[in-house]
Amino acid sequence: MKRILQIFFTLVIFFAPNIASAEDEYMVQELLDNEQKDEVLVTDKQAEEQEYLQDEAADGVETEFKIFEDLGKKTVSTEEQTFVQKILKTKIERTDIPSYLFKDELTYNFKNGGSIKLFAGHRGSISALFKPHNYSTEYDDLTTEFGFFGKSKNEMFDYRFSVLPIVPRGKSYVDNMWGDIFVTYNKIPNHKIQIGRSRGQVGIEGGNSTYTLPFANRSQIARNFGNLRTTAVKITGNYNYADYSLSLGSSGRTLTSGMPGIDFIGWVNLKPFGSQDGKWGKLTVGGGINAGHNNFNYTVGTVYVGYKHKRLWTNFEAAIADGYNGGAALSNKQAGGFAYTLGWKIKPYLQLIGRIDQFDPDRNVSGNTKREYSAGINWFIKGQALKLVLNYVFCQNDNAPNSQKIIVSTQILL
Repeated sequence: MKRILQIFFTLVIFFAPNIASAEDEYMVQELLDNEQKDEVLVTDKQAEEQEYLQDEAADGVETEFKIFEDLGKKTVSTEEQTFVQKILKTKIERTDIPSYLFKDELTYNFKNGGSIKLFAGHRGSISALFKPHNYSTEYDDLTTEFGFFGKSKNEMFDYRFSVLPIVPRGKSYVDNMWGDIFVTYNKIPNHKIQIGRSRGQVGIEGGNSTYTLPFANRSQIARNFGNLRTTAVKITGNYNYADYSLSLGSSGRTLTSGMPGIDFIGWVNLKPFGSQDGKWGKLTVGGGINAGHNNFNYTVGTVYVGYKHKRLWTNFEAAIADGYNGGAALSNKQAGGFAYTLGWKIKPYLQLIGRIDQFDPDRNVSGNTKREYSAGINWFIKGQALKLVLNYVFCQNDNAPNSQKIIVSTQILL
């Protein structure tokens, strides 16, 4: 009971309660229109004695190889601390992969090998929307998720299961409550074979974890073409100079949608600097395709260039679609767009970001382009485990009045 009370008061300090009309993590609000080693854990004193730790801007393919690395590994403490003191003093430096506040406390290591970790995550935002002669404030539950993941005793298999208990109003609960449900085979060198329901690598940002997004919301091409889960067989490979992901499965985007058609997702990254990326920075050039059939044929092609060096992080992503089957909608429109993002960490825990984002929902119709100009600040209180985000977005529409939005977002991972 004492431990439960400590957890409760810790959450109260960092996370004010709220009442939300919610949507799950891959049904995204239309923004401004009617949505490697191990995690480094050090104390504040130790952090002051270290140089600034560079974190890689990991794509979804590399994350397949990193997400389970810390499982079962304990943080070594040189002095006895209360539970709350440990949370307050622990500093999580890495921000490219999800980290968890209660990694040790919620991990169980089996006597004969293997381990399992319980987790919970929440992302929510309060938005102030300014339109001509109109102002409104709303709260969005961007993600609420809980579940478990773990390793088998011989580390031959990884597994993950999660549910999304808050679903959009008017949507089927049974269809929309399921998150990740998969098992991964690990014994092939540099490869993983995954079977089940997981995120599809349609674009870099479109396929990245919800918990590592630079802004409160994904770019327009990411939330329209990507930001989806698919039930499939997936093969991922990770080498020094390249990585890839190949997925073949159902074109249905819910667990209960059956097999309306076949869906293929392929992505390849080239990493020209290889193991020298610490000296020259990390350069990634990638591209991929999502093609399938769901009532009609659809094809989405994406190209990507990203660069990270010390505190600088920047990327450019462009996509073109002849029909698409993303998390936001299934559409037969010929659409396209791009997003350019720039980030700079003025401190290891404080990042300035900006983005230029354009989307054309139908290339056969003129005068309907949507542009979003975003600026923001990320405060990594405890890495991605406890984060505050402040975004300003100016939305310029060819066929609608311009508008502005201020977003304050919080994220917590247990």
